[in-house]
Amino acid sequence: MTRLHPALDGTVPFGADELDAARTDLTTGINRLFAASVMSASGHGNISVRLPGHDDLLAVNAGELLRPWPGGDLRVGVAGLRTVNDDVVVVRLDGEVLYGTPSPSVASILKMHIGVYQTKPDVTAVIHTHSPYATAYALAGVTLPARYEALLIHGQPVDVPVVPWAPRGTAEAVQAIAGTYRAHPETYGVLLGNHGLLVAGDTAVHAAGLVTAIEEAAVSGLAAAPLGGPVAFPDYVRDLNLRLF
Repeated sequence: MTRLHPALDGTVPFGADELDAARTDLTTGINRLFAASVMSASGHGNISVRLPGHDDLLAVNAGELLRPWPGGDLRVGVAGLRTVNDDVVVVRLDGEVLYGTPSPSVASILKMHIGVYQTKPDVTAVIHTHSPYATAYALAGVTLPARYEALLIHGQPVDVPVVPWAPRGTAEAVQAIAGTYRAHPETYGVLLGNHGLLVAGDTAVHAAGLVTAIEEAAVSGLAAAPLGGPVAFPDYVRDLNLRLF
């Protein structure tokens, strides 16, 4: 069902410009993932961003799968009114859906995204993918070592830890993710045991870039294994800040 643009229907606590800005962030993040070829063949994944000006509101893709989005995909509805596709959901941090209709798959993971924002209040974007090589580490339950310089450049100077598996969307799964982030306060990314990859970011661009760096680190790490494995950085790397903003 097509819904009126919130600037016109007046039933939600945010405006058209704020939703449009969030859609731009979502679109940019999604398209960067596909441009980097880090998505699984199925396209399974989800992305969320904080709605500009509203720390307690998130914009999330509504559909089952991710596909590249055209920029500014706004349509004209009945009587010429601007409308927004149902490919975006706006949700409060208490879980209340304010706008749009999430697919059953997305509805089941909203609490996962919310849990990350509550645990890491400074982040503004969260991305979940089944990036194949990072998922290999997740399936094996093996921490991904931070031995690839691109991880440092994207603000991930520590190993990417593994969250113990729990059924998707359950309170147990959400608690396990939050607990892993609390136990590893420097990490932006976590590997979801037996499942995939979850990455928080300062922006959607940062989160998408880190997903790419993690997938590259996983590919290179597995390729380096027969050669003796990735070599650790020298100790003085702890004194450096190589993050590029």
